[in-house]
Amino acid sequence: MNRFIRVGMLFSCLFAFQSLARAQAVAAQAPPTAAVPTNIHELFVEDQDDRTGQGVVPKYAPDVKSRDAMRRAEASKLLAASELKTAEDFRDAAFIFQHGSDPNDYLLAHILAIEAILKGDVSSKWLAAATLDRYLQAIGQKQVFGTQYLSNGYSFLLTHKADPKAMNSPEANRQGWTQEPYDRTLVSDLLRGGFGVPDQATQAARLRQMNAGKQ
Repeated sequence: MNRFIRVGMLFSCLFAFQSLARAQAVAAQAPPTAAVPTNIHELFVEDQDDRTGQGVVPKYAPDVKSRDAMRRAEASKLLAASELKTAEDFRDAAFIFQHGSDPNDYLLAHILAIEAILKGDVSSKWLAAATLDRYLQAIGQKQVFGTQYLSNGYSFLLTHKADPKAMNSPEANRQGWTQEPYDRTLVSDLLRGGFGVPDQATQAARLRQMNAGKQ
């Protein structure tokens, strides 16, 4: 073999070994990748921790919305693979999807809550009511149970989605809280109680406390 060819092969081998050694060193120094939960209850616990301030770890991104999106993606995989079996599984998934970003997330959350009820979880009746209310408001309709308390600014934007100037309106920055849009006549207080939702008088009292800064 030509001496120059042998020398060239030797340098190529040395370069390859050096590159491999550098790659291994970099890999050893890199922080371990956070494991993505594959259990629906673990995803639910993370979802709740992000909202209670307990044990919040930004495993996916530095903000809650990105982590919510990742959890919905993982929950969708579990749902598609028929991994959700029990009433608790479907309830946990419903909580995850109710923290979605579009009406279909809320509609799916409502369907999952109904499945949890059918499988015996009576406590999911409140979740079914809340997800229905959230879905209705997201598509520009009035909530019917009264579970949703929105900032006045956000409520204004919800009801003026088609107006490109809405974001620049003073109403978009209005302080305080509201339940609007809200159809108070469709569902009776008796039916609200059956779904674990407070009656309208209790709701009104809560709203007054919120606007007084007491709750």
